[in-house]
Amino acid sequence: MNNSNDYNNADAPQTEEALTKALIEKEAQIAKTEKEIKTNKKEIKNIEKSNTWKYSEPVRKMNDLFAAGKRSTDQSQYIKQLEAELETAEKERDQAKERMHELMLDDRKLNSQALVKKINETKLDGGIIDFIDKTVKNKKQHDTNYRNALSYAARLYMNEENDYKNMVYSKALEGLKIEEIPEFMMRAGLSEDPIPLRQAASFRGSLNMRIRQMQLTGTLPEWLLDDKQAAYQFMDHLGVRIPKISKQTYRLEEIPREGGIVIKPVDGAGGRGVYLVYSNNDIIDIKRSKKMHSWEELISSMKEDVLMGWVHHNEWFTEELILEDIQKKTPASDIKFYCFYGKVGIILEITRVPELRYCWWTITGERVRTGKYDEDLFKGQGVTQSEIEFASDISLKIPAPFIRIDFLRSENGLIFGEFTPKPGNYDDFDEKTDKWLGDYFIEAQGRLSNDLLNGKDFSAFKQFTPRNKYNGDGSI
Repeated sequence: MNNSNDYNNADAPQTEEALTKALIEKEAQIAKTEKEIKTNKKEIKNIEKSNTWKYSEPVRKMNDLFAAGKRSTDQSQYIKQLEAELETAEKERDQAKERMHELMLDDRKLNSQALVKKINETKLDGGIIDFIDKTVKNKKQHDTNYRNALSYAARLYMNEENDYKNMVYSKALEGLKIEEIPEFMMRAGLSEDPIPLRQAASFRGSLNMRIRQMQLTGTLPEWLLDDKQAAYQFMDHLGVRIPKISKQTYRLEEIPREGGIVIKPVDGAGGRGVYLVYSNNDIIDIKRSKKMHSWEELISSMKEDVLMGWVHHNEWFTEELILEDIQKKTPASDIKFYCFYGKVGIILEITRVPELRYCWWTITGERVRTGKYDEDLFKGQGVTQSEIEFASDISLKIPAPFIRIDFLRSENGLIFGEFTPKPGNYDDFDEKTDKWLGDYFIEAQGRLSNDLLNGKDFSAFKQFTPRNKYNGDGSI
């Protein structure tokens, strides 16, 4: 086995604790050696200075001079020996640190905080590129070893009874990523007594592939709706209520000073650069959950958004301020439907004032944890079955396996907000949720393919999206 992976060798087990102890010992040895070298160099200088004394005292016996010279020679030899020991100790220390970097990702008890600390230390030492290269190499070797082990264990049961085979296959699948599953196990999912291939599904993986598709093809249908103007035209055509929006965009210095509006950046996302303006002296910064009391304070904050890179261009538009409770001036909560071509998979409810809080819902009305925003959850109000069906029906008119449809909850029901083809931090979902939504994605791809083969033309979508960006003529 090569050196990059020799910490798996049972003949030479090394733990992080042992390596830490070795580092402490080596650091102490280096410090001690450096101190001895410094002391001896100082003594040599004193001997060399004694030459003046030697020549000014000719009566001193020659054997004393010889002894002094011999002592100087002995000191020089001793310093060379110490310097060699110092070099060896430094090499051993560096080797131990390198082994620490290799082992730290293999430590099952290492939490994320400790991991972040160690990687930050590596960056400060200037070794981040070497660390990444070695980590990638070790991970690939790790993955190969585990994949081969699980695959071989499953292969041993290829010709066993179905009950035994399916149980072994199912257990092995839990440790394999979609691209690692061997063909003979996938084949078992198509037999008369198929095993579930849930491990082959991944919302994260599906979106990653979708983004790669966009790189290769130039664009995809759902990304055309990322254009707010196209999205509003599309939804208006479908008879879905949309906020009243300004007919033009503004530089921040040009925004009309009026109340009852929401100021948004043309290229914004995640609440960055969004401001609720009740009046010129009653303004809410959504991202910072901060109240402002003057227009000058607003302008200053918007400038900061641009300087920080939260907003990439000084280009803004306004839309009507939607309130969930007009009397109490309660801002509209966000209702985000994760839609999979005709089906809603999960719903996210968000309140932003007085603080940012989240609530996840299933389509059956159950609150769930997903691994995302778990530290900021609250008991939301939920959605109705008719609202779920409303979002599902809209997604059927979009030729894409997934799109998130975002609404604002007003006093009079849902008002369209925006389409989101790529939800932020979609990789934060826990494994259970990732597999669950991954199945929704795969099923949606199948339904969409069948509808396209049966001649569905998505006329509304083609009419109200920038057709010249997709296949030149709007064809799908």
